Amino acid sequence: MIWKKLADLILKNRLLILCLAIIASIFMGYQASKVRITFNGGKVLPVTDSAYIRYMQFKKLFGQDANTMVIGFKSPKIFDKDVYNDWYTIAANVKKIKGINGVISVANVYNISKDTLQHKFVLQPLTPGLLATAPAADSVKQKFLSLPFYKGLVLSDDGQSTLMAISFDGKIINTPKRVPILKTVLKYGKEFGLKHRIQVHYSGLPLIRTVAGDLIKNEFSLFLGLSLLITSIILVLVFRSFYALLFPIVVVLLGVTWSMGILVLMHYEITILTGIMPPLVVIIGIPNAVFILNKYYHEYGATGNKMQALHTTIEKVGITTFVANITTAIGFGVLCFTNSELLIQFGLVASTSIMVTFVLSIILVPIIFSYLPDPKARQSKIKDRKIIRGILEQLDYLVHHKRKAIYLTTVIMVIICGYGVTRIRVNSYVVDDLPKTNNTLTDLKFFEANFKGVLPLEVSIDTKRKNGVMNNAVIHKVEKLEKLISSKPEFSRSLSLTQGLKFLTQSFYGGSPSYYRLPDGLEQGFILSYAGNSGKSNDMLKSYLDSTRRFTRVTFEMIDIGSAKMNKVLADLQPGIDSIFNPKKYHVELTGSSIIFIKGANYMVKNLYESLAWAIFLIAGVMWILFRGIKMIAVSLLPNLIPLVITAGIMGFFGIPLKPSSILIFSIAMGISSDQTIYFITRYRQELKQTDKSISAIVSDTIRETGISMIYIATILFFGFGIFAASTFGGTQVLGILLSVTLAVAMVSNLTLLPAFLLSIEKRENKKKVDGVDEVSG
Repeated sequence: MIWKKLADLILKNRLLILCLAIIASIFMGYQASKVRITFNGGKVLPVTDSAYIRYMQFKKLFGQDANTMVIGFKSPKIFDKDVYNDWYTIAANVKKIKGINGVISVANVYNISKDTLQHKFVLQPLTPGLLATAPAADSVKQKFLSLPFYKGLVLSDDGQSTLMAISFDGKIINTPKRVPILKTVLKYGKEFGLKHRIQVHYSGLPLIRTVAGDLIKNEFSLFLGLSLLITSIILVLVFRSFYALLFPIVVVLLGVTWSMGILVLMHYEITILTGIMPPLVVIIGIPNAVFILNKYYHEYGATGNKMQALHTTIEKVGITTFVANITTAIGFGVLCFTNSELLIQFGLVASTSIMVTFVLSIILVPIIFSYLPDPKARQSKIKDRKIIRGILEQLDYLVHHKRKAIYLTTVIMVIICGYGVTRIRVNSYVVDDLPKTNNTLTDLKFFEANFKGVLPLEVSIDTKRKNGVMNNAVIHKVEKLEKLISSKPEFSRSLSLTQGLKFLTQSFYGGSPSYYRLPDGLEQGFILSYAGNSGKSNDMLKSYLDSTRRFTRVTFEMIDIGSAKMNKVLADLQPGIDSIFNPKKYHVELTGSSIIFIKGANYMVKNLYESLAWAIFLIAGVMWILFRGIKMIAVSLLPNLIPLVITAGIMGFFGIPLKPSSILIFSIAMGISSDQTIYFITRYRQELKQTDKSISAIVSDTIRETGISMIYIATILFFGFGIFAASTFGGTQVLGILLSVTLAVAMVSNLTLLPAFLLSIEKRENKKKVDGVDEVSG
């Protein structure tokens, strides 16, 4: 009744509704024009998570950690005069750029000397300017090698590789202002490499995130174009009509506009997930138009009255497509239960956009086609095409005569894939989604091989008392902790208060490398008194101490070894850390953006399991409202759960790890594939109420009638999601391929297993009736 009134409302007020829709779309288009790409990694952990809270406290005490870009090269000519001078010039020029906090390289490091008259340390550049002669360069090299503080920091242990670390101002690091700075640095590096025929490498989170942002921007347009191309081809093949191609595309493009407008109105930015929203809206929105037009052409063929056909289409198809879009929206919407900002944004915008696109489709497609010429005869005979008829007849035969084979095949596949599920491993990398052929990954490997990586690891130590860090015993505990962590091959050497004190001790004793050690109790007082009078040289210590000297930090770089291995490494470290710093007296926290990523990946995988459970529960609730009865819920859910098991088995057999991008597949696929079940069972139950045919005949009619739309829609979804295989992001590739496979299997399942279940229920019900009659007769 509601949908009949809605059909009346839409068709009687079509001009007004069309004008309002156009005005609203213009407004959303204006909002969409303000959309921007994110410049940070996205908040994965919820802001209420203890690890995230402590990370924010760490940043408040010591500043941004992921703010360093590195450039480097490998060559035996590092200290050759011309190479050294050009490297020095790059460092000097970069340091002058607004937005750069500091630059450190072999060419612009500092030495510390002792001023005994004024009782202070003096910070002096090792190289005050360009070197005039080769002997001067050799002298600088010898001085540099006598400073253990820099060993493994800007020069590799074998002396063949060097890097330049460039620190960005925290105020611009997550803004578009960092992009021109990065381009300038890359330009300097390229010129240097060409001049000296040296390969220069670039890395660091600012650069990695910028590269990822550029790829997102490029793929944004690529996938929108591909999705429109694929759906256009399928629409032409299905309807063979220019109008049936043009106007559904127009409607879904309005849906895309609304989705981007919604993104802006919610104050979100384009991330690696929300960046795939436009093609998703196209891929999921076009099936609405296919279902509506297929019904319209069928009704017009039966009645010959265009307006009556459109009215019947809204009335009959409205409820089915509405519920189908609800289940699809649930598949995305359950991501909001994760409390992860990245997933909440994607889930909220996706689910809202799906429902908005449905509303646009059910309103605008009938209105637009009401103004167009009457359909041609060939468009109302879609179901009569030989290939489709042959497929549907074969499916009907299998369902009626080969049910045991269907069940046996399903059970065998579930058992095999169930074993595959046991082989799945959980693993994520910080640079997981970047293409394997991208120079960024190659360059990252260079820094991992020569400097133990560039991804930041921070250790925050809370002594729980004022001036607690300056206790000599605590300082020696910090040194032990550094040695423990540096002993792991995954971590670089450290930068810390203790390394600064060692450097000062060496300087206090005239610069001899043998004095690069921690001061003892008496020495410490003298050295700290000198440091207190020393201005800039004291700043080095201050950057590793808070104002109360209660907290200190130890900084490492780490290799991107993946969340699985890192979880094990961190677990192995914890007992050693606890043995050095008694947890009852101190709090030691391994933090930093890399650790937050690892913890975020663990959190997302755990919570996405819960999201899948929510999706199944909510969709089961929808099925209960529609169909009632435990049997019908089981019949509705099983054909959609089995494809998930098969996909998980494929992941296990092919070594595809479970990570945030791949586990998204399951809740999304559950939501989308349930649409097909709803199309089938709704049509089946309508026929059941309106005719006296047997269930067997009704199942056959439903396969032939609804199966057409199900096959066309599944084809759109299969090839639509398949376009993501062209992504440069590994996670997006996996998402697209596995979603395509899952939805294809779901279509087969819903056209074989689902009707087979319905026929088996009929057989069992008939057997009960016969048994009941026999008992009465007896």
